[in-house]
Amino acid sequence: MAKQALKYVGQSVPRVDGIEKVTGKAKFLGDLVIPGMLHGKIFRSPYPHARILSVDASKAEALPGVAAVLTAADIGDLVPTYNGRPVIAMNKVRYVGEPVAAVAATGSSTAEEAISLIDVQYEELPAAVGIDAARAPGASLIHEDRSDNICSHERVERGNVQEGFTQSDVIVEDHFTFPMVYHYAMEPHAVIAHWNEEGVTVWSSAQHPFQVRNDIAKVFRLPTARVRIIISYLGGGYGSKSYTKFEPVVAALARKAGAPVRVCNSVTESMITVRRHAAKVRLKTGFKKDGTIMAREAEIYLDTGAYDDNGPQVTIRAATRVIGPYRIPNILTNAYSVYTNSGSAGSFRAIGAPQVIFAGESQIDVAAARLGMDPAELRLKNLLKRGEELRPGLKGIDANLTSGLKKLIRASEWKQTVKKKKTAPVGLACAVMNAGATPVSIAMARLQSDGVVNILAGSTEMGQGVRTVLSQIAGEELTVPLDQIRIMGADTKVTPYDSSTGSSRSTTCMGNAVQAAARDLKKQLVKIAADAFRVPQRQVRLQEGALICGEARLTFKEALERRFGKGSGGELIGHGDTNPAITDYKLPVFWEVGMGMVELDIDEETGEVRIKRLISVADVGKAIHPEGCVG
Repeated sequence: MAKQALKYVGQSVPRVDGIEKVTGKAKFLGDLVIPGMLHGKIFRSPYPHARILSVDASKAEALPGVAAVLTAADIGDLVPTYNGRPVIAMNKVRYVGEPVAAVAATGSSTAEEAISLIDVQYEELPAAVGIDAARAPGASLIHEDRSDNICSHERVERGNVQEGFTQSDVIVEDHFTFPMVYHYAMEPHAVIAHWNEEGVTVWSSAQHPFQVRNDIAKVFRLPTARVRIIISYLGGGYGSKSYTKFEPVVAALARKAGAPVRVCNSVTESMITVRRHAAKVRLKTGFKKDGTIMAREAEIYLDTGAYDDNGPQVTIRAATRVIGPYRIPNILTNAYSVYTNSGSAGSFRAIGAPQVIFAGESQIDVAAARLGMDPAELRLKNLLKRGEELRPGLKGIDANLTSGLKKLIRASEWKQTVKKKKTAPVGLACAVMNAGATPVSIAMARLQSDGVVNILAGSTEMGQGVRTVLSQIAGEELTVPLDQIRIMGADTKVTPYDSSTGSSRSTTCMGNAVQAAARDLKKQLVKIAADAFRVPQRQVRLQEGALICGEARLTFKEALERRFGKGSGGELIGHGDTNPAITDYKLPVFWEVGMGMVELDIDEETGEVRIKRLISVADVGKAIHPEGCVG
C-alpha cells in the first residue's frame, strides 16, 4: 500500500509566529509591564576575588523612589545557593560582575543612582584567572571548603590505551586551546518577579522553565505549586538561557520590595552571566600504517568559572565527544572542569563539543599528513557503523555515518578540489553528539467547541521554530489547518511538564508527546463518530478537520455537540508523553550527526579570511520543516 502523502509535515509552511514577530506584536520580556512594576538594577563586584568586609546601603535606601535594597543580610531564611552559586554574594566575591546587592526603584535612572550610593568595603584576595592559574601549585582556592580548584572529573576508559599505543605505527600528540565565547543572543537575560498570597510568579527569558521553577521552590522553601514560571518569546538562546541564572535574586528583591520588579541585563551584564567554557586539551592518538586508529588518550581542562552551573554536565559530554565518530578499541579520556575567578560558564550549542571536536578533527588532519593519506579516506576507514558502541554504557550509533561522509565528499567535490589545489585552504570535519538530554516531555491537545485546537507544550520558542513544528505535527495528525491550532509559551501553572528546551530535543521528545496527544484526541473523536454512524471505528477517517465514513460526515464541532449537547460547550483533551521507554531506557535519545567541508579564500597580503564554500551534511531523519533545517 502506498504511503499517504503528508500535508503539513515535510513542508516549509509559514512560521506560525512569523506575522506576530515581523509586525512587532510579539511580546518579549522587555515589552511586558506588570501593574505597579518597579525597575531593578544589580550592584556588581569590581574585583575577581575579594572578601566582603561591609555593605552600607543606607544612602541608597534613603534616595526618593527607592523601594528596596537587597543584600546578603536579607536572605538568611532562604536556601542561599542553587547550582553551586549564591543567590547574592555572601562574605566573598569570586568574579568581576558577581551580584553583591540589588535595588528596586520607581524608575531605571533612580535605580542606577541608588546603585552608585551603595558602599561596599572589600579585602582583595589573590585571583586565579584562567585554567593554568587555577591549577598552579599554591593557587588561591576559589572555594575554601575544597582542597583544590577542580569542580568535577569525568573518566572514560575502554581497553588498554598503553597497549594500543604499543601496537601503533604512528603516534600523534598535540596540545590545543579554545577561548571563552559569548552566545550573543539578540535579547539579553531578563526577569520579572511578583509575589502574592498564592506564591511567586516569575516571567523569565528562560529555556528551561520547569528547572527554574524547581530551583526557586528550593531556594524559597516553597512547594512547586506556589511557584509559577511564565515564558513569552525569547530573542535567541543558544544555551545561554538554559538552567537558572539570576531569577532567584530578582524574586528575593521583589519579596523585599513588596511589588513586582523587573531586571533586564545589558549585553555586558549577560556576558558575565554565562559563556562557553574555555578549554585546554592534550590529545594523543595512535594509528596503524593503513590508517586504523588503535588508541586515543585525552586530557581535557574546562574553565567553568566561579560556580558549577552545568559545568559538570559539560565535562561529561566533553569526555565522550572527544572520542569522535570513530571506532577506537582503546580509549582513556579524563576531563576536568576547573573553578576560576571568572563568570560561570554554561550551556552553548553542543555542550563540550566544539572544544574537543576542534582538537580531535585537527589531529586527524595532522595524522593524515603523517600517514600520507587523504583526510577524507582516513575518516571513512575509521567511522563507526550503525549499532556500534562509541562509549561504554551508551546506546549504539543509530545513523549511517559512512553514507553521510560519502555524500559530503561528493557534494563538495572534495577529491577534485584537493587534487587541483594541493595547497588550497580546504578542510573537512565529522562529529557525532549524544543528544536529546532527559527524554521526559508531556503534552496536551485541547479541542474546544469552536473547533480550535490548543496545544499545551512546555517547549520554549526562541527563534528555532518549535511552535511551528509542533503545530505541523498536530495538524498532520488531526487534519486541521494550522490557523486552527494555537500554541503558546510555557506557563508552569497550566502547561504540562517538559524537562528542557535544549540538546536538540524539542522536535524529538516534545514532538513525540504532541503527536501522542493528538492521536489520543483523534481516538476520542473517532469513537464519537463511530457511535454516531453506527460503524466500527476502523471505518472512520479524519479529513480536513472532519470525521468521514462513506457519505457520512461529522465536523469536529458537531462531534463535540454529539458528546456534550448542542450549545453546551465542552471540550476534548488528548494526553501524550515521551518517557525513557522511547529508547528502552538507554541514552542518548539519538545521535546527532554533523559533517562539513569548507574552502577558504585568504588574502596573503592582509591576512583577511573569507569563506569561499561551506557545505554541511546532517542526518535529520524526516525534516518536519525543511527550510528550518537550512543554516
